[in-house]
Amino acid sequence: MGLTLTVDGPRWRDHLRAYADAAPGLVPVVKGNGYGFTPGRLARRSEWLGVDTIAVGTYEELPEVASRFDGSLLVLTPWRPFLPDLDPALASRVIHTVGRVDDVDALLTRQPGARMVLELLTSMRRHGFAPRGLWEAAGHLRRHPGARLEGLALHLPLAQGSHLGEVRRHLNDAVGAGLDGLDTVWVSHLTRDELTTLRSSYADFTIRPRAGTDLWLGDRGALSVTATVLDVHEVDRGDSFGYRGRTVPKSGHLLVVSGGTAHGIGLEAPMGDSSIKARASTLARGGLDAVGFVRSPFSIDGKQRLFAEPPHMQASMLFLPAGARVPDVGDQIDVRVRYTATTFDTITVS
Repeated sequence: MGLTLTVDGPRWRDHLRAYADAAPGLVPVVKGNGYGFTPGRLARRSEWLGVDTIAVGTYEELPEVASRFDGSLLVLTPWRPFLPDLDPALASRVIHTVGRVDDVDALLTRQPGARMVLELLTSMRRHGFAPRGLWEAAGHLRRHPGARLEGLALHLPLAQGSHLGEVRRHLNDAVGAGLDGLDTVWVSHLTRDELTTLRSSYADFTIRPRAGTDLWLGDRGALSVTATVLDVHEVDRGDSFGYRGRTVPKSGHLLVVSGGTAHGIGLEAPMGDSSIKARASTLARGGLDAVGFVRSPFSIDGKQRLFAEPPHMQASMLFLPAGARVPDVGDQIDVRVRYTATTFDTITVS
């Protein structure tokens, strides 16, 4: 009873295997909520895939995956001097991301044999070295012979269009900086064709694609999410209900279903779509909210139903108008979720 993710195991595993086989050097990303599956489960699945490295988002995520995966652990958030020392048992397995000149010395002073990748400042402009900083970092690394440079890291935007021109510029800058032992590039958000072209153009480099969404959620048909109907109440127009004493706009039924804000239901991340259609949708949602009608992610008989009021912490109230089929208590209804922002009560993999 609750919000449930059901996975068609054979279909999902076939997708994972096919993706890994087509992506040499794959580095699965298991950060955050583990794309809805939990990081621990994805760490075990990465072990099954046979990869030698996985990526986490932060240092705080390391303990959950380290006991479930035996290989190297790449931390995507750049290392900073204010971070606590690593557990000595993990130190040799962790690959740090470094994006500032000062942090190269600081990390290697604290951990002389640290493994690291140098992140370059891409058009994302989030973290990383500009070309001049990369030259300085190369000089600092030469003063620390015990350092283990594992390569360069490029976190590219999701915008449409080829990223190959930008990648080439960064690689040329890196070669010119004279980084000793540089032979690996860790990249994200390149298409399969772009990766093939890059490997052909830079045959001396090992290209390591980091993948999260496309790997774990690439076959949405293998995944389904359902909520349990917890209660059903027949209501007439004008009846009051809920935390805020709202009134029912017309006769029908109130459904109480599992899934609320604690699960991520009703919480939206800002979207980057600025098209006319997207703006119109936003205006429409705002107009519905003003009169108490907000479309929910819960569907009954293929139709999205309305929230009767904002979701509660662990349950939601839906309004079902008269004439619609009313599910029974205990029935399962479909839910459309954003997997990276959802926590499930139960995950079932066949």
